[in-house]
Amino acid sequence: MYDYDLLVVGSANADLVIGVERRPGAGETVLGSDLAVHPGGKGANQAVAAARLGARTALLARVGDDAHGRLLLDSQRESGVDTVGVLVGGAPTGVALITVDPSGDNSIVVSPGANGRLTPGDVHAAASLFQASRVVSAQLEIPLETVVEVVRSLAEGSRFVLNPSPPRPLPTEVLAACDPLIVNEHEAKVILGDLAVGDTPEDWARILLARGPRSVVVTLGAEGALVASAQGTARIPAVKVDAVDTTGAGDAFTAALAWRLGTGASLPEAAAYAARVGAVAVTRQGAQVSFPTAAEVDALRCADPGDAPRTDGRGSGSAAGMPSRDEVR
Repeated sequence: MYDYDLLVVGSANADLVIGVERRPGAGETVLGSDLAVHPGGKGANQAVAAARLGARTALLARVGDDAHGRLLLDSQRESGVDTVGVLVGGAPTGVALITVDPSGDNSIVVSPGANGRLTPGDVHAAASLFQASRVVSAQLEIPLETVVEVVRSLAEGSRFVLNPSPPRPLPTEVLAACDPLIVNEHEAKVILGDLAVGDTPEDWARILLARGPRSVVVTLGAEGALVASAQGTARIPAVKVDAVDTTGAGDAFTAALAWRLGTGASLPEAAAYAARVGAVAVTRQGAQVSFPTAAEVDALRCADPGDAPRTDGRGSGSAAGMPSRDEVR
């Protein structure tokens, strides 16, 4: 019996957001809106998204002993995440400085802060969390050597899900543990490096599978997603919604997919559910505050039941609950 459906190991940032009419050039100062501060970071986002769906969720992360760290801890606890694994101190809380123009385009500078101090030793010390978790999810906003230690700490029979963002080449040991590896087009090409990647998501997934992952999910924005494993490939259509803000959609998708896999869903079934979760999230402003409950996801399914997995063709519709083909945050 597992105590947790999902253990998320990853980053926790404070997002500092300012709206601007246009982003400044070199040496230029522009005026912006009032500063908005939101809890963020891919790890913290995934933990909140899973907990809001009803998953028994724990977070292993590091924050600073400061106001931003307290903001992040409060957000996790209010969402029902077990924060026993959140370490405090060693550096200031990670911060993302974000400017957003009227079109919605943003520019982001990240100071990793305490995220960069989440060490392999911290993972080793949290062995009991890994033994108690059915699925473990990670990203790459923490040191790569820490992710390697996560793979080495997995309990027998548990499942490892990785969204390699921001992307970088991955060790064979990490790739071999992924079930699935979740990538967009940009991330797939970075991981594959100089290998010829072909022109279609099926090509990218086939070559990625040959590198060692047990399964692969390629997110395609408005075109949905592709899932691939030794059993074959399937297209997952996007869900038609009126998108307002895509911030955090990829994190919501990953968290939902990881949780559903742990409940025994097949990869196509889990991805179809995750697409609905992401679709609800993009209809609302913000990241963590936009993540839906299970009841809200079920309501969307009743309104638009035509999002079952397909084995060929592309999803239709102008809006989707997936990260875009090139989204890196």
